[in-house]
Amino acid sequence: MVRLGQNFLSDPNLLDAIVRDAELGPADVVLEVGAGEGVLTERLLDSARHLHSVEIDRRLEPALAPLATRPNLSLHWGDAMKLDLGALEPPPTAVVANLPYAVATPLILRTIEALPSLQRWTVMVQREIADRLRAAPGSRTYGSPSVLVQLACEVRLLRKVDPAVFRPRPRVDSAILGLRRSGPGADQPTRELVRAAFAHRRKSLARSLEHLRPGSLAATRAALEQLGLPADSRAEQLSPEEFRALAKGLSR
Repeated sequence: MVRLGQNFLSDPNLLDAIVRDAELGPADVVLEVGAGEGVLTERLLDSARHLHSVEIDRRLEPALAPLATRPNLSLHWGDAMKLDLGALEPPPTAVVANLPYAVATPLILRTIEALPSLQRWTVMVQREIADRLRAAPGSRTYGSPSVLVQLACEVRLLRKVDPAVFRPRPRVDSAILGLRRSGPGADQPTRELVRAAFAHRRKSLARSLEHLRPGSLAATRAALEQLGLPADSRAEQLSPEEFRALAKGLSR
């Protein structure tokens, strides 16, 4: 049965592979978003010190009930986009999940920002999202999510996933994405700059930013030139680190 647009994993070999890819240790505290019927949840309970598992669909309660008595499981019913992640105790060190595809990108960004304790992510996402988050500057799929994720993490495609492993079979290709934290990520001014810069992709970065910050055109062009970049650079031409440097330059 499809619930809230969910597609459930049905291949035990792939489930085992996801846990192997996560490289969990006995001290790890895992956050799983989208417990579903608990098939990945059960495996994670056997590998982690503690598991925070989030599920929005209460109709799955009977399927998860046998796991609810496990002492190292905290089951959270609700929307992961609204859950107070900072209140999770013990704080998570890793995310391992078959993410709800509709909110995968904002969920990844939210966990990066809200949970500095997180060091690794092993997540099933739509293949298009995987390509976007690891895209390089200048590519068609490079955008604000690429920049914001890469400012905090190294991003790798771990494996492609056949649609046949899901019930029901989805109409999109999937992939397992691995993220490893490499830094604190973007601060608020940098996040605002990146999102504004990509808001009008056909315009130069400075003109795109002018829509949000009237009167900023000259200052943005000057800051770009100070970084050795053309004044008419487009957002997709800047690397994540150049965005960070630009935000610092504009803050002065």
